[in-house]
Amino acid sequence: MTIETSNTTTFDSLGLSEPILRAINDAGYSAPTPIQANAIPLVLSGGDLLAGAQTGTGKTAGFTLPILHLLSKKPRAEAAASRPRCLMLSPTRELAAQIEESVKTYGKHLPLTSTVIFGGVNANPQIARLKKPLDILVATPGRLLDHANQKNVDLSGIEILVLDEADRMLDMGFIRDIKKILAILPKQRQNLLFSATFSEEIKALADGLLHNPGFVEVARRNTASELVEQTVHMVPQAHKRDLVTHLIKHHDWKQVLVFTRTKHGANRLAEKLIKDDIQAAAIHGNKSQGARTKALAQFKDGSMRVLVATDIAARGLDIDQLPQVVNFELPNVPEDYVHRIGRTGRAGSSGAAVSLVDREEIKLLKDIEKLIKREIPRVSVEGFTPAANPEPEAPRAPRPQQGQRRKPQENSKQATPAKNNAAAPSQQAKRSQPAQPRSQKPMSEAARHQAMPQSALFSPQPTNSNQRGNRGNSNRGQVARGQQNRGNANPGSQYRTGGRDR
Repeated sequence: MTIETSNTTTFDSLGLSEPILRAINDAGYSAPTPIQANAIPLVLSGGDLLAGAQTGTGKTAGFTLPILHLLSKKPRAEAAASRPRCLMLSPTRELAAQIEESVKTYGKHLPLTSTVIFGGVNANPQIARLKKPLDILVATPGRLLDHANQKNVDLSGIEILVLDEADRMLDMGFIRDIKKILAILPKQRQNLLFSATFSEEIKALADGLLHNPGFVEVARRNTASELVEQTVHMVPQAHKRDLVTHLIKHHDWKQVLVFTRTKHGANRLAEKLIKDDIQAAAIHGNKSQGARTKALAQFKDGSMRVLVATDIAARGLDIDQLPQVVNFELPNVPEDYVHRIGRTGRAGSSGAAVSLVDREEIKLLKDIEKLIKREIPRVSVEGFTPAANPEPEAPRAPRPQQGQRRKPQENSKQATPAKNNAAAPSQQAKRSQPAQPRSQKPMSEAARHQAMPQSALFSPQPTNSNQRGNRGNSNRGQVARGQQNRGNANPGSQYRTGGRDR
């Protein structure tokens, strides 16, 4: 089922309550976007929904507004700690924080409570908040499972479930966590699945999750916004950093979001810009959550001129009227290009996206143009003179795909005694067999980051009662304690403060 709406649709005509309409007016919005006008009536009807729209079209308000209405019209029977009524799942920390910010903005005139939980930060404040009555919980799947396993949160009272950016959740490897969460939720609930794209995997997930859902899609899948002016500058890789500096200073760009393919490249570019007297910061999976939050806040308020990010930040960054996006390198996955440039040209505003393309990236460019069904204009850069001796790019071996192993270095082969190889023929035979990759599909930076091995968040504490007299056991205990302390700034907490987007 798909609803068509006219251009005269207003928030008043959608059936939302007066406190919500007052909050919408306070936020400065006058008319709903197409995805909001189509989705809100379906959610208010109480049925399941499968909805999709190109990034930047207001999907968050499309489910936040009607959920606030439904919960406010059906007050909680009794205050229950650790038992939320609505669960909103998102793939990244930044997106989860922004969803909860929207909940507070639109629900500020309602007596509803909300909080957000995600990894990368100390869990103790989250535990303290979960012990209080709660209506709406926004979370990333990994950290939510951690709290559920430790009985910090009770999901038996969930009335409404939202999966936001569901395609990115699958790309980042959250499907197992999602299935575990679904298994502990009550069977009778309203399910809302929002996604920027509808892949076959998304359709399979929807078939098992949704019951006779309404369907809304307001734009063709994987389409770039027509409000974004796209251009390509052909430039050798060695000259890209100098060109970024030139473009920012020549055009006097005040707010620029730059995407790199790797975390190493993001750091190097940020250092180069700072050296050239341009305020810049890098955010990626290796940065602490505090550093990422601070850099994003400074970028939003204008005190940070350039934000350099990997694809882990391509989804969920909602920056009002962001004028400029630069692709320092093209992504390996064409769909990520659409999500990158979708950070500008949002909510009816115009924007520009510039891609710096080396000759070795021509194939990636062709794949992107095939996906978006248009050729991106090649534009020469006036006034740019490449440096005679550009800073060399450090060579890096290609990263293995998920399920593959890195090839051993030659030095390690020569250093291995022949007798050791002969002593373990079975192990050597296993190593000689090529690892079978799980998938030949290229993986984005966010997916590779999520696929990295990670130790268990909750592990039993080792007993050291019999270790004093045994040097070997004592050493192992010291190593275990060292690992525990490195993963947690608070030794008394069972939660790790670092790690990926849990």
